[in-house]
Amino acid sequence: MRLEQERARALGASIDLSTVLTYSSSTRSYLSFTKRHELPIDPTPDTLSFFVVYMSHYIKPTSVDSYLSGVCNILETYYPDVRKNRQSALVRRTLRGCKRLYSSPPERATALTVDDLARVSAESGPSYEDKLFVAMLFVGFFGLHRLGELVDHDRPDLRNPRKTIRRSSVKFAGNGTSFSYFLPTHKADPLFEGNTVHIVRRREGPDAYTAMKNYLAVRDRQVFALCPQLWLLANGRVPTRSWFRDRLRRFFPSSDVGGHSMRPGGATFFAIEGMPDDRIQGLGRWSSDAFKMYIRKHPALLHALIMARTRNTIATE
Repeated sequence: MRLEQERARALGASIDLSTVLTYSSSTRSYLSFTKRHELPIDPTPDTLSFFVVYMSHYIKPTSVDSYLSGVCNILETYYPDVRKNRQSALVRRTLRGCKRLYSSPPERATALTVDDLARVSAESGPSYEDKLFVAMLFVGFFGLHRLGELVDHDRPDLRNPRKTIRRSSVKFAGNGTSFSYFLPTHKADPLFEGNTVHIVRRREGPDAYTAMKNYLAVRDRQVFALCPQLWLLANGRVPTRSWFRDRLRRFFPSSDVGGHSMRPGGATFFAIEGMPDDRIQGLGRWSSDAFKMYIRKHPALLHALIMARTRNTIATE
């Protein structure tokens, strides 16, 4: 039936391809666990709590929480009570106990600074891909982007063209004060409604406006100038995660700066500049709860917000 086909398409589109991969891996771990310990596959509170204890010896307990989500998503069709069992007191208390017993300090990428951006710009060459990388780095920093919003997945089967920023969406303000582009989707936008990202031109220091202008000046002269994607390598393909990370490693070979360093770096920069936290939250496309958690996870950002509030309080007295 046509209705069945359309429903199958809708169900397939309800979860991102990379999420499906993660959920499938979690479920395979669960099935392997039940087989190894001769337990029934039925995800009862008892079995799920044992799974939590078992996995907490191999991965971080915070990741076990995500594993349980994957198990619920995959097995719900066969065991309708799996989500209720996941929320049972036994499972929740077991997970809480494992977090207290086995948690370790989180490993976070070092946040980039405007000085880092200036160094990258100064040390970059004149080639096409040098200009591409600088533009992506600056846009990622001042646009508070996750790396996945700017690049393709390394695995071709996990790429989604609907997520790609389009060249035609880039607009420069007539007075030369800012530019904007349309972000088709992001982590907090499961319905693909998208957001228009605005970046203001900076007259001093690293400037995303100038970097974007320089990149487009050479991009639009390439043989692939009419291709719809904004970011394109010299071979006409969209940059991947590994390409971006390799480029970044050239400038920061011995540090823990990574693809996720742009977002906290940009947020900290705006906080130091005195931007209110609600505006930073909106610019970074965070939900309220997610932003509060993000602040807790990045002490430098929290410190910058506190200092900005202190300055504002002193200024108004």
